[in-house]
Amino acid sequence: MKKISSLLAAVALFSAAATAQNYTVTSPDGNIKAVVTLADGITYDVYHGNDLVLDDCRMSMNVGGKVLGSTPKIKNTQRKSVNEVKRPYIHLKYAEVPNNYNQMTLNMKDNYAVEFRAYNDGVAYRFVTKLGGEIEVYNEDITVYVPQESQLILQQSGSYRTSYEERYSFVKSNDWKSFDRMAHMPIFVTTPSNVKVLIAEADRCDYPAPFFRGNDASGFTSVFPAVTKVEKPRHDKANDVLLREAYIAKTKGTRSFPWRYFVISDDDAAFLETTMTCRLSQDSKIEDPSWVVPGQASWEWWNAAIPYGPDVDFVAGLNVETYKYFMDFASKYGIKYIVMDEGWAKDNMDPYTPNPACDLHEIIAHGKKVGVDVILWLTWRCVEENPGMFEKFAEWGVKGVKIDFMDRSDQWMVNFYERTVAEAAKHKIFVNYHGAFTPGGLEFMYPNLLSYEGVTGMEQMGGCKPENSIYLPFIRNAVGPMEYTPGSMFSTQPDVYSARRPNSGSIGTRAYQMALFVVFESGLQMLADNPTLYYNNDDCTRFISSVPVLWDETKALSAKVGDHVVVAKRSGDTWFLGGMTAERQQPLEMEITLDFLPEGKTFTLTSYEDGVNADRQAMHYKKNVKSVKKGDTVKIKMVRNGGYAAVIK
Repeated sequence: MKKISSLLAAVALFSAAATAQNYTVTSPDGNIKAVVTLADGITYDVYHGNDLVLDDCRMSMNVGGKVLGSTPKIKNTQRKSVNEVKRPYIHLKYAEVPNNYNQMTLNMKDNYAVEFRAYNDGVAYRFVTKLGGEIEVYNEDITVYVPQESQLILQQSGSYRTSYEERYSFVKSNDWKSFDRMAHMPIFVTTPSNVKVLIAEADRCDYPAPFFRGNDASGFTSVFPAVTKVEKPRHDKANDVLLREAYIAKTKGTRSFPWRYFVISDDDAAFLETTMTCRLSQDSKIEDPSWVVPGQASWEWWNAAIPYGPDVDFVAGLNVETYKYFMDFASKYGIKYIVMDEGWAKDNMDPYTPNPACDLHEIIAHGKKVGVDVILWLTWRCVEENPGMFEKFAEWGVKGVKIDFMDRSDQWMVNFYERTVAEAAKHKIFVNYHGAFTPGGLEFMYPNLLSYEGVTGMEQMGGCKPENSIYLPFIRNAVGPMEYTPGSMFSTQPDVYSARRPNSGSIGTRAYQMALFVVFESGLQMLADNPTLYYNNDDCTRFISSVPVLWDETKALSAKVGDHVVVAKRSGDTWFLGGMTAERQQPLEMEITLDFLPEGKTFTLTSYEDGVNADRQAMHYKKNVKSVKKGDTVKIKMVRNGGYAAVIK
């Protein structure tokens, strides 16, 4: 009986192979290719040179009980090559982003298509449907197989309710079991041949964000939060979902779905420079976004709004005097904004009635005098239940909002993000999403969306360590803006850390903290510490407050995932250097060549470097100033959890 079963299986396999159709799309430089196979389903392989990095991956979509991709019947194939330049208004890496790819569209007979793009640094695919009317999507199968023993770097969650702030987990691909915790994008893969793959998505609209489970076969498969059917408020910051629908999305039947993309390289530096989310996202829907002014903000939450310098002769806290003090500090250093976090309003569900101690109009008026504007913190429930709020804020002179505690990525919440940022744009108000899912391109459609949190950032105090943060430039920040809230002036090594609000502290050296402003990318970059400490460390504060948030050019000078980052970034004619390391046995020493500088000019390089004792006393740094020119070399030495920050003028 077993022989007969084996024979039948072999015949079926031979029959499927005989009828399989292969379609290939190759990157413009010929180094990356995707081979798509149509047989009893749609599968694809992806090669980097001769290395097979994605093997027999599956894709399908269940629409109203019919699975698109289960028995694909090709109608025709379309191909095109594109070589253009995108110019995003909020440019966190490059003012001009080359967009060069080859595209293959497989049009199927059941009114759908799959589009594949091959770039010199990766591949992407998506479903496109022409079904008309409204459809219910019950599932989308995104199954990815990687070579055995590949190393996965994941953020794992126990449920669909997550703030996306989990620390990274490290799992072998064949050890991630189906009963283990889920993970969400982005996922970082290192194959045994040392090719790296960053897996993420772009152009996420009217559709939930996927999670993944291991599938016991050196791969992982998507699972999605279904549409909410019944929910009730838990408190002012969250709702409890009591019942969900059977489907994951109800949406238009004629549309394109989110891109699933893979950045692929054997050079770790490539992940610091990638712009894949930008290239795959829609262009701005705001015709003239010139009113959107990215920049830095002074933030009072981390330091509990208690400045204590010799000029503080008032009772500090959430009151007019304190916020004016923060504004005066911001004004002195050219910082554009202050954030008024939780407590500025009398009630978190009422955005129209300030805390009696916070005369918001007086604070805003003072800000106008000193050139500093206000950003107001809100819960998402407050925003949802007060639809006229943005119009009122615009009348008051509020410039931005920080919206918190979404902690979900189902279709309703994804749509909340877009509805909210679109409404804010009507009234020329920018948005920072805190307690947020990972960026997926909405920030390019609405450039008034300056940043997202969803990261183990410095507000986690001692839980925020360089051993985790060193991965952020390669993974989380590689897909979009990241609100980390750097800028601590109280620095320690992890073995001696002890701090809590209002005397908050960070792990990592002083030079490390300064470098984060160069390395990390956000359209709204917050200075988290106390004005008192910034005044006491004027040199450091002047450097930090001079670092732009928009960059015309980015160059990764040295990078190793999990070990170190050194980048150079240009704004206008000025270059900044930033380096960071994690825990290590010996200092990291290297030389970098300033071959990115223009010929025939002499520049001044001002650097902030780890002091000789910084491996024990993390506050120890040294400032150096010297003349440099194109082709000169600069020696960099970073201790454990250390850094390097410099400006070249």
